[in-house]
Amino acid sequence: MRSFRPKAPVKSSLALLALASLSGCISFAPKPPPQLLTITSTTPAAIGQDQSSATQPTIVIQVPAVSQALAGTRIPVQINETSIAYVAKAQWVEPPARLFARLLSDTVTTRTGRVVLSVSQFRADPGARLSGELRSFGIDATSKQAVVAFDGSLIRDDKNVIDKKRFSASVPVSVIDANGSAAALNQAANQVAVQVADWVGR
Repeated sequence: MRSFRPKAPVKSSLALLALASLSGCISFAPKPPPQLLTITSTTPAAIGQDQSSATQPTIVIQVPAVSQALAGTRIPVQINETSIAYVAKAQWVEPPARLFARLLSDTVTTRTGRVVLSVSQFRADPGARLSGELRSFGIDATSKQAVVAFDGSLIRDDKNVIDKKRFSASVPVSVIDANGSAAALNQAANQVAVQVADWVGR
């Protein structure tokens, strides 16, 4: 008696061959942008600068809260009062809230002399606390401007009083593309960071 082996379905084999032939042409992952964007401080802390909480006041700067539009790494464009798009082929290296918090840390350090602590260090050395919400970090298509707005909440040193203030800056954008938008937002973010630092150091 002869034994028979079941043959693989012809359609399945053809599908696998087609997929293999296309494996070098298609990708199921999002296509990465040609470059990743970031912001840099115009007042960076000096390299090798010594700081000590024994002689200088301290502060903790928390990563600000954001809306869903700023939770990712893309640059939002406010088309009108109810519509948001994103700048094509533009992506931050990390979410804007973290970029802005790091910028605030550098600017506050340079302009106030305060020692910026992490949350864990703050428990051992209670000082000032800066938190808040990053309300805007994108492009206004109507006015063609990069807009950065931050609502700050500050507890000064060991006091229980909370000071609140809104800060904002707008910088013109000639062309709404990745490089133009990032450069304008970098400039606006630095202007806001200076405003916040001067408020903290008041």
